[in-house]
Amino acid sequence: MATIWNWKSEKIVLRSKAFSQEVYRITFSLENEEQLTSSGTGHIKFWKMVETFTGLKLQGQLGRFGKTALTDIVGYVELPDGKVISGSEWGNMLLWDGGLIKVELSRKDGKPCHQGSINQCVLDEGELITIGSDGSVRDSNGRIWKLDLSFSNITQDPECLFSFHTGVIQAMDLSPLTYLMATTALDCTVRIFDFVRNEELVSVKYRQGGTALTWGPLVRYPDGNIIVVGFHDGVIRVLEIYNPQDLARVAGRTQVGEAEIRLKQALKPHTEDVTAIAYDRNGDILATGSKDNTVFFFQYWDQYVPVGFIRVPGPVVSLEWSPHSFERNTLLIFCENGYVVQVACPDLEELDTTLTFEIPLQKQYYHFKSIRSSIERNYELDRINRIKEEKEKEKQERLKKKKELQAQNAEFTTDEEEEEEEEEEVEPEVELPKIYIPPQPSPILCGFYSKPDTFWLSVGDYDCGFLYHCKFSDNHKISEDISKSEEEPFAFIAIEDAAETPIRKMKFNSEKDLLFCGMEDGAVRIYSIKAHDYKLKSMQGFWSLNVHDNDYGHINQICISHDEQFLLTCGADSNIFAFCIFPQEEIDELVSRKRAVVPFPRMGFARDKLANDIDDPNAYSLENAKQKAESDLILKLAEEKKAKKRMELDKLQNDFKELQNKNAELPEHVQLQKEDFEINKRIQEEIDRQITERIEFVYKEMAWEQEKYLIGLQKLQARFRNAVEYDTVIVHCFESDHKVSTYRVTSFSDKYHQMKMDALRRSQLQVEVKSKDNLFKESKGAGIDMTTDQDMEVDLLAGSQQPVSKMNIGIRHAERLHNLISQTDKAKAKIEQRKKEWTELYLSQPDDNYEDPNDVQAIKDAQEHMGDFKLKTAPDYTVPEHLRINAEKKRNQLIRLEELIHELKSEMSEKVISLRNIKLDIIEQITNLTKELVLIQIKLDPSQHLPIPVVPSMYPDEMPEKKFQYDQEKLLEFRSENLLSKTHTKQFEQVIETEKISGISNATSESSNHPIEGNAVKPAVYETADQSKLEEEIKMIEEKTNLYMQTEILRKINELINNFDAELRVLCHQKYKLDIALKMADLRHVTLFEEVLLLKEFEKSEDILQDRVNQRINERVETQIKSEECFQQQEGKKRDIVKLQEKEKALYATFQISLGENNRHADFLTKVFKKKIRRRKKSEAKISTESDDESEEESDEEFGYSEEEDESDSDDGGVDDTACPETCDPLLFDNTLQLREKRLDIEEALTEEKKTLELIKKEYDMIAKKVKVIEGTVKTAKNDLEVLQRQKQQKLNELFVVVPLKLHQIEYIVNGDMPSDLVSGLVFTNLALTSLQRRIKELHVEKTEQRELYKQARQKHVHLLQDKAEMEAEIAELEEKCYQEMIRKFGRVVDLEALQTLSVNMTLEELQEKIDINNSKFHRKITHREEKIAELQNELIHYTRQYTCRLDQLNMMMTEKEKTETELNIQQKKMGAEIQKQKVKLMEKREQIQLVEKQAQEIKDLQDEISLLTRKGGHILPPAQPPLPQ
Repeated sequence: MATIWNWKSEKIVLRSKAFSQEVYRITFSLENEEQLTSSGTGHIKFWKMVETFTGLKLQGQLGRFGKTALTDIVGYVELPDGKVISGSEWGNMLLWDGGLIKVELSRKDGKPCHQGSINQCVLDEGELITIGSDGSVRDSNGRIWKLDLSFSNITQDPECLFSFHTGVIQAMDLSPLTYLMATTALDCTVRIFDFVRNEELVSVKYRQGGTALTWGPLVRYPDGNIIVVGFHDGVIRVLEIYNPQDLARVAGRTQVGEAEIRLKQALKPHTEDVTAIAYDRNGDILATGSKDNTVFFFQYWDQYVPVGFIRVPGPVVSLEWSPHSFERNTLLIFCENGYVVQVACPDLEELDTTLTFEIPLQKQYYHFKSIRSSIERNYELDRINRIKEEKEKEKQERLKKKKELQAQNAEFTTDEEEEEEEEEEVEPEVELPKIYIPPQPSPILCGFYSKPDTFWLSVGDYDCGFLYHCKFSDNHKISEDISKSEEEPFAFIAIEDAAETPIRKMKFNSEKDLLFCGMEDGAVRIYSIKAHDYKLKSMQGFWSLNVHDNDYGHINQICISHDEQFLLTCGADSNIFAFCIFPQEEIDELVSRKRAVVPFPRMGFARDKLANDIDDPNAYSLENAKQKAESDLILKLAEEKKAKKRMELDKLQNDFKELQNKNAELPEHVQLQKEDFEINKRIQEEIDRQITERIEFVYKEMAWEQEKYLIGLQKLQARFRNAVEYDTVIVHCFESDHKVSTYRVTSFSDKYHQMKMDALRRSQLQVEVKSKDNLFKESKGAGIDMTTDQDMEVDLLAGSQQPVSKMNIGIRHAERLHNLISQTDKAKAKIEQRKKEWTELYLSQPDDNYEDPNDVQAIKDAQEHMGDFKLKTAPDYTVPEHLRINAEKKRNQLIRLEELIHELKSEMSEKVISLRNIKLDIIEQITNLTKELVLIQIKLDPSQHLPIPVVPSMYPDEMPEKKFQYDQEKLLEFRSENLLSKTHTKQFEQVIETEKISGISNATSESSNHPIEGNAVKPAVYETADQSKLEEEIKMIEEKTNLYMQTEILRKINELINNFDAELRVLCHQKYKLDIALKMADLRHVTLFEEVLLLKEFEKSEDILQDRVNQRINERVETQIKSEECFQQQEGKKRDIVKLQEKEKALYATFQISLGENNRHADFLTKVFKKKIRRRKKSEAKISTESDDESEEESDEEFGYSEEEDESDSDDGGVDDTACPETCDPLLFDNTLQLREKRLDIEEALTEEKKTLELIKKEYDMIAKKVKVIEGTVKTAKNDLEVLQRQKQQKLNELFVVVPLKLHQIEYIVNGDMPSDLVSGLVFTNLALTSLQRRIKELHVEKTEQRELYKQARQKHVHLLQDKAEMEAEIAELEEKCYQEMIRKFGRVVDLEALQTLSVNMTLEELQEKIDINNSKFHRKITHREEKIAELQNELIHYTRQYTCRLDQLNMMMTEKEKTETELNIQQKKMGAEIQKQKVKLMEKREQIQLVEKQAQEIKDLQDEISLLTRKGGHILPPAQPPLPQ
């Protein structure tokens, strides 16, 4: 349980269930107080605390581990950016972001941060410190701390247990005099260890990580106190190791270590990592190799002096100087990309390094070529040849033995032997391995000299597993095609058990009889070889020990101590191992006696100055510094030469100016013209041409910069300007402080347009259909008409209504038949008309579920428009269908709101822009009017002048687009502002202002100058002669006209200004209103956005539930449609049965009519007509005609019976229907047989229809049950959706919505006063409240009206029931009367419609003639068929005889089979008895084994119980007692 307290008030603020298991820790975030983090058993949880109007709420997100194993989390720390780092049980750290693990943090090479769980994490000034259950605190400097976590009064201070390198140890070397070890790594430290005592003596740290290290040779440093270290930035540092004990005594220091390191010299020969350092055999030359593909040489005098460098084809891996046994002193350079370079020791006297340190040394190149595939191919060939030789020997031996056998047995045949030899000769061809050369050369790892110009190589990657013996050739000198020349090694040695594990380092002892190898998998191998066996022929057996990590612990260095008693290795797993060559018994004594001796300081050590270090990683290397100094010298000389030339030019210019002055002092006729000073016009033309070319060159040179800045400007415009439809424009009034501004309107983004297009596309795809519940009603109305009856077809009986005798039909009889036919036709028409009326009546009958459409529409309108004013916060509130909202609809509302806001802002901005344009026009008009006014005032006396209004100007914020408009003048002005100083800039601005003032004074004449102008004009007027009266009148008229024009122009100017100010104030008022509306729209926008975010949380579950509801509704509709179809089929079958029954009745009536009256054979013919006979089904009859040969195997199942065929034929009285009685009319007899066939057809059809009807009824019942089940599922799905809608509405109710109200709109009064808290108030519109009050009165009136209507409808219902009872009584009386009449007239109930529709069939005689013709045809066909049957029977007899012979053979074989089975059964019985005995023995043995196992388990249980009882503090229980007998 998580509990939030207000600790000041000592109250609980919030409680929430944190997790189902134990919680160890919960903290607030230091950066965000609304975020919390908790952790515990198997979990970490991230919380957000939100304050709503209902109080504080916590929302927790459980951290998901994903593929990472589940772990208990004790310690964690929150980072400033919101991420969280937590510990784990296995010692690594987990970085959490958004509830997911982004990365798992460990040390380099996959090592865990702690050996155990991390209990605490601390973030201190950007440094992360972790505390683990292993009792250690690990920091980023490679130190392991021991902390006292008891938190008592005597807590001890943290203790640093050990300090070591962090990361891969790059280099290591041992002192040539004592047991000191120097190491360096990328953690920027160099450390000195006493490896015998396993103690660190001193450590020093630099700015860059160390990459190479070597100890100075004794030849140069007899004290063994110098090490040379190479670093990551290309610097090498010469460090001196000394014992500070004596120096400390002199200086008065008390706490000093056993050793200290002092920088003696720092050089930077390289620009990248220093990878190798090596001294030559004399110790005079120091060579360093680097990844920058250079090798630098230094010579030692008092300090290391750079000699020069050479370039090599690839990054240097290692350096190897030739031993003393070689004549020449050469250096072997191994490059990573497969090159080996050999150079001689540089000769200092022949080198010139004044300009560059690169020296021309003769080089020999060797480019390694892969031969591993060739080696494997040769191995395979040798194996195949050996197999062939062995097979050849075996073959020769076999031939020898065969010859001996032939000599002993002369009759021995060799045919089979020859076949065997031929088979042996055919051998499958074995596919040899293909020659493969890797596209990238394998990297060289290490190597050493074997003899001059010959060396061994160890290679990685594809070519690993071998040592390659290589040699330089003379043609591999310096050339341009060294990258193309490759040469194969001339010999190789396969490394045993190292096919995929190369040798990374090799080291010989002093006697050259042991070879120490460091492997890729971290193992150390020692090969015993013969002394000075550089061909390695004796390299056979080896001793191996896996010490470093197998995966990431390859050995970087392997060293032997000076006395060859210790072997040390360092690997990429940050470990160093030391091995003692002595036996285990002598190691402890040896370690206790031996101790590293630190060299003492040399003479004059204290007086030496401290060397200057190179701390800047970007400092120049030796070569770059020399090149820079050379370039500076060249530049200095060039500048001096330029200065000298400039002085000469200045002198020539001064001389030319003196000549020009002297020429100007001469008389004009003697002076020289400007053209005369030109010595040659071509020179000026050439100068102009050069200037033009330089200008063009500058244009071309600056084209890229111009295009770059142009593209940058376009990008800035696209980012900040192109999207702006209306910038902020502020329009000011002329005579007041009123102003109105536009809105800064940006165009819609592409994302917005895409969302809008998606919304439009979805709206177009949605088809407005009716609800699924109404779909069934529509399909039901469009279904098959249940009451539509078809005409009953009785044409089947048309030809068999009455037998026609052979006697001639008279005229009267013909007329009677004609009358009967006409009466029958009328009866048929009458019956059809009556059926049609009945059909229309049944169609007009409403359904039981029928609803009046007017009532349905009225109810729907009431539900939609009358409104249900339940509070949305009510627990029983149900969201109406048309008010349900989802994220998509809300997003569309948000889009529409943004469109509306954009439209309103654009309209207002367009109005402001139009007003600004009007202002520009007004200023232009005022300017023109002012000019006109000035011209008028020139004609007037100055005393009559009215003040000229100042022409208004546009403010800068009214024309903001001018900020982005520039021309050449502005660009030059901008350039001058950047180039000139501040004083020059001020002078420049003053000049511009004076120019502007002078321009304005020249453009417009100010009012202060007008009197002067008037005075200037006035003397010219008064100096004229006296004017006449007419001229004075004209002058007076002109003066009045000018005065009027002056007044009118001033009025127009004032009118323009006043009208504009009025329009601006009106627009300003409109904008204030629009600001209010837009502010409300912004609030609505915020609300909609919050609702969208909230609805997105419900979107997925709502879609699932809605799909489920739609699916259930579709199932219901489909099932209802099936049910309706089944019902329609059922009704159709019922109608078909009724039709068949009607046909059957009509057939009986036809038979009675055909008998006539007083027929003496009526009983016989009736029995014949009603006789039940077996008839073959039509489908089976067709099959039987096609397969007459199988008639003997036919069973009774092939025959179909009528509905009553199970009854006995005893009622027929043994009627013989095969022959007609002599006294009976044959035509009548045949007609009876035909009618019987038709009756049987009808009965069979009726039986089939009834069976089909039963099946349809069953299916209809099943579908009805399914519909009920689906109805329940639909209801459940709708309820689930309704619950979700209610939950969604409750979440929406929690959102805050701003509703601005005025005081007169608040009618919430409690005890006569308005309460301070309006939480329980309800926001409601006055219109809705008035309509509700009016609706109450309307409902009273409607209630009274409905009661009156209900009373009238009830009375009408009673009258209708009475009328129905009277009609039913009358119908029953008429039916009884009809029944009595039928009995009286016919003696039984008959179908009157069938009697009315019977008529005489006139085509019977024509059919009889057709029957005779067909009988003769059928007789001929029968005869032909009988002949064919006879032939087939003969053929059948023949096949039957063959079949009988086959059966006899089968019988004999079956007899033999029975005998064989009898014998087998006897043998199996004998075997069964023996097997049974063995089974009994096995069962006994299993029982004994089970008994033994059971006893052993009991013994074990007793032992466990004994051990439990013998423990300290154990409870001794009484022995188990068996249950008491009952």
